[in-house]
Amino acid sequence: MTFQTAGRKPAEHELSISRLIDAPRNKVFRAWTEPALLAQWWGPHGMTTPECEMDLWVGGQFRTLMRAPDGSEYPTMGVFLEIAAPSRLVFTDAYLPGWIPSGKPFMTAEVTFEEQGDQTLYTARAMHWTEADRKAHEAMGFHEGWGQSLERLVALVTRDLPD
Repeated sequence: MTFQTAGRKPAEHELSISRLIDAPRNKVFRAWTEPALLAQWWGPHGMTTPECEMDLWVGGQFRTLMRAPDGSEYPTMGVFLEIAAPSRLVFTDAYLPGWIPSGKPFMTAEVTFEEQGDQTLYTARAMHWTEADRKAHEAMGFHEGWGQSLERLVALVTRDLPD
């Protein structure tokens, strides 16, 4: 599998991953915006997502808890900055619900879903506040981890999720 930046110049501190998915855009968007569906694919292989909460409005929370096979837990929390159904989601960890600064911002994520006939060009971008944050995320395994999550998303929307 190869990953590429969609047809635009990357932001200064950005990591991104793209793939053409053999599923309609609405289905891929649903897998991102329905907590019960997101919990089925969120995280690398072997991880589970026992907790997923999502308030799908600007300023609403985005919260997940990933659990590794060894029991280690990896929480994420942030708020939605933009929701343009079914084409774009933007969320950040810079704020908590109620627009309270998180005190430890790491990135803002943008996920786009471009219609390509019956397929979807999916692009996820992680835009970091600093070059150090970008490098740390890459060293943590951004491409492998987000790539495995993407594989799980593709399996869900192409095989397991009815229309």
